[in-house]
Parts: sequence; C-alpha cells; structure tokens
Amino acid sequence: QVQLVESGGGSVQAGGSLMLACAASGYTFSNDLMGWFRQAPRKEREGVAAFWPGDGRTYYADSVKGRFAIFQDVAKNTLYLNMSSLTVEDSAMYYCAVDPYSPSQYISDMERWTGFRGQGTQVTVSS
Repeated sequence: QVQLVESGGGSVQAGGSLMLACAASGYTFSNDLMGWFRQAPRKEREGVAAFWPGDGRTYYADSVKGRFAIFQDVAKNTLYLNMSSLTVEDSAMYYCAVDPYSPSQYISDMERWTGFRGQGTQVTVSS
C-alpha cells in the first residue's frame, strides 16, 4: 500500500522559508511524475511544482517560480519542496503526489495527474 506522508509545514512570517518533506512507504520514488499541490480555503487546488526524474525536468507554477524548488533524495526516498520568500498568498495545505500512470508530458499539466497523494501539511504565512 502506497503511503505518502508530508512534514515540515508550520507558521512563518512573510519573507521566511520552509522546507517540506514527503516520505514514502510502499513506494520508491523512481521514474514517475512527482510533485506538490496546494489548496487554500475557498480556492481551487493548484499544482505548484513537479519533477520528472527521467531527464531532471521541473515545472513550477508562475506564482512560485523563482521562490520554490523541488528535489528528491533518492537515498532517503523522500521528496522535498524548499520554499523561500513566502507570502501570505502561499498559505495553504500542501500535498505531495506521485503519478506512476501518466506520461512525462503531463509535468506541467498537473490537473490531469492520477496516482497517489498524501494527507497534507499546513503552511501558514503571516504578514
């Protein structure tokens, strides 16, 4: 059974940084699409970052480009999202996801992903 468990969320002031982690059990991060979504209250879910290990491609939503970085630690079987220069608009529940079923072309089309998702970790940014 695939389980993805996020950690690293919390409360931070605007301009601060957080590092989210996603540990997997029953699954090995390999050549599958992997990424991070977020959802704020009364807002639609947004795919913010994705990674395709096959060729190292990354995708970032315009709203986070230049501030967020996605990467994996193969030895720890963990996916990370490093977030910096956080703003109040970044406050949301953040979920990691893996999609073993979709082609790599979906890296920037995250709404089409299927596969697995964690329970989320809350990020709250105050002004």
